[in-house]
Amino acid sequence: MSLNKLDISELDLTKYLENLNIGDNKDFKESWDGVDEIGLKIWRIEKLKVVPWPKELYGRFYSGDSYIVLNVYLDKNQRKFYDIHFWLGTYTSQDEAGTAAYKTVELDDFLGGVPVQHREIQGCESELFISYFKKFIIMDGGIDSGFNIVKPTEYKPQLFHVKSIGRTLTVTSVPISCSSLNNGDVFVLDQGLTIYQWNGCKASGIEKHKAMELTASIKSERHGHPVITVYDQDDRDAGPFWKAIGGKGVIAKESSNERLFEAPASNEKILFRLSNSSGAMIFKEEARGDLKLSMLDPDDVFIVDVGAEIYIWVGNKSNVIEKTRAFQYAMDYVKDNNKSSNIPITRVVEGNENGRFMSFFEK
Repeated sequence: MSLNKLDISELDLTKYLENLNIGDNKDFKESWDGVDEIGLKIWRIEKLKVVPWPKELYGRFYSGDSYIVLNVYLDKNQRKFYDIHFWLGTYTSQDEAGTAAYKTVELDDFLGGVPVQHREIQGCESELFISYFKKFIIMDGGIDSGFNIVKPTEYKPQLFHVKSIGRTLTVTSVPISCSSLNNGDVFVLDQGLTIYQWNGCKASGIEKHKAMELTASIKSERHGHPVITVYDQDDRDAGPFWKAIGGKGVIAKESSNERLFEAPASNEKILFRLSNSSGAMIFKEEARGDLKLSMLDPDDVFIVDVGAEIYIWVGNKSNVIEKTRAFQYAMDYVKDNNKSSNIPITRVVEGNENGRFMSFFEK
């Protein structure tokens, strides 16, 4: 497991796949039988293999890993729809990230090429992704890490940032320091057998209550052994908490919603065509400003920059090379144009476009 932060902007999936030659490796193929059943399914990438994630751990992710998440649902007309997300932890390895991206394509192909695909980056997850879970927890570590280690000599303390996003409680591991705190949220310091809950003075009642549910859940998983202590920001007897995080300092003001990607000042829409009809792969601008659906050609793939998001539109008659290279071209475009490497990238297929994608085009 690499402990280095993955630079998403430098991730060249095309070179990764070519070097691995997994397209010709039958042992690398997965059995996706049963994946089209209604509901949520999650897999973690382990040593280049797709391993089912235990249902009791749904909503819990590790920053050193990569995951594939599939949601299958019916609309009001009983038509089946699919959303596939590949989630990349901050410290996942390039091999894991590349495998997750490749396997997402393989799963998409198995489902007939109709799912909507989403790239999810730790800390900038889409609201759709977060909405799948009642509790969304990001832990330090990777494959060999555990959440229920209780031996004081072995447990690595973690400080968790607790906040509500919509109906989901998000829990993210942050550096153990006063500088990680803010007065608008709740933080939980987990030391294995000692757990502190620290409530910012402007934290909501819901967040405080949900944090108490979280600490109670941890205590239950550890057979009731941990001792839980709750402090409010202005409590004078919170000395043990301050000592445990390295001392008391200036508390930052309430946080904004860091997970929502902020749109740049300019929101001009730009449409690009990706096509190899000439024999060579060509990526070129087709239009900018007001876009019309008639500009989309079923024979090719198009990349749409709407400012705060990047969309990949796959025409029904586009070929497999155009389809498989689309994500890499989108990522290269983000890098070459100095956009945030965390910008959401979503792939939609002709005839299965969602309402948000359609809203960027004139009727």
